[in-house]
Amino acid sequence: MLQLVDVGPRSFNSYRGIAPEELLDEVEAAARELRGARVAHINATPYGGGVSELLRSTVPLLNDLGLTAHWRTIFGDNRFFQVTKKIHNGLQGGPVSLTETDREAYMGVSRRNAELFGGEYDFVFLHDPQPAAMLSMRSAGRARWIWRCHIDTSAPNAGVWEFFRAYLRGFNAAIFSMQEFVPPDLPVTNVAVIPPAIDPLSPKNMPLPEESLWQILEWIGIEPHRPLVTQVSRFDPWKDPMGVIAAYRIIRKRFPDLQLALVGSMALDDPEGWTMYREMTEAARDDPDVHIFTNFIGVGNVEVNAFQRLSNVVIQKSIREGFGLVVSEALWKGTPVVAGRAGGIMLQMADGAGGVLVDSVEQCAAAVQALLENRERARHLGRAGKERVRHHFLAPRLLRDELHLMRKLL
Repeated sequence: MLQLVDVGPRSFNSYRGIAPEELLDEVEAAARELRGARVAHINATPYGGGVSELLRSTVPLLNDLGLTAHWRTIFGDNRFFQVTKKIHNGLQGGPVSLTETDREAYMGVSRRNAELFGGEYDFVFLHDPQPAAMLSMRSAGRARWIWRCHIDTSAPNAGVWEFFRAYLRGFNAAIFSMQEFVPPDLPVTNVAVIPPAIDPLSPKNMPLPEESLWQILEWIGIEPHRPLVTQVSRFDPWKDPMGVIAAYRIIRKRFPDLQLALVGSMALDDPEGWTMYREMTEAARDDPDVHIFTNFIGVGNVEVNAFQRLSNVVIQKSIREGFGLVVSEALWKGTPVVAGRAGGIMLQMADGAGGVLVDSVEQCAAAVQALLENRERARHLGRAGKERVRHHFLAPRLLRDELHLMRKLL
């Protein structure tokens, strides 16, 4: 059997007083019609990245709402994840090519995962490229199969797309974070647009005393009473951490005591992360005010919570972005964001709510500097951003949309 992830119990009623009441009522009404349905969510890893965070929150809530939901992770060796990272990059338009050996590695591990997946389900969600080929290598059975794409596939690499799209035939539905991400000639007729969402009650997002948060950051080397800017993301070229360092160096000319934190989570399915980490540490080697933190040195969700709450500005300088949940995380905490004009970031920061969209290192530096100089504008943007997140990007809204899709497929 594929590995079952233990998620523990959660109470849907805990969101009363946090998310809009009418939204919570909609979720409960939709769930009543699906009571008893069996749901499997399958992805690559139980930690690191937005998908695992989404599932850790939503799967136990589905169980509390009367469905039977399981979260399972696939098997994969380092070779397999190197190939799926190439597929990931190619689907986002990167200049990669798949060798015959790459294709064989992907198909071989996918076939093994298809054999390992057992159990009777009414709905099976496969997340991103890593498990996507499983359906093509087994019987669909009675289940409705949904491919959930969390990346920007609006302009995929032609060679990678030609290889990958063949494995999407047979799915009952596909989910994308934005309509613009639906790739050309998708072989799935039922397409749903469902943006991701954050969990306001997770350790990363729950309110914590400011004094405790500062103690956490001081413990790992951040000095209070000095300005701080932070980017939280995987260490990935698409997130442009080197551009963040370049922008920081420009801002330092005006704010010489500025601190920069680059906080990333290393994941099993992202072998390129260590390469990017080495490039970043080399670029920051002679500057003690550039701090690079990972989950491998004990910087996890609570520390991220502290960084996003206490930073003067959060940066998310993505070049391509499937969604970028860290933007909503920061906005939920009332912190203004300077972010790349890419993908789902624009949806979260529509009409300037929450921060400033930028297209270059120079624009990024200028926007951060302006917010450091004008604290009142920064607070106003943060407040507007939090309200937008409350209505559009909290976990109950994601549950409602997915439940509506399941009802439609029935």
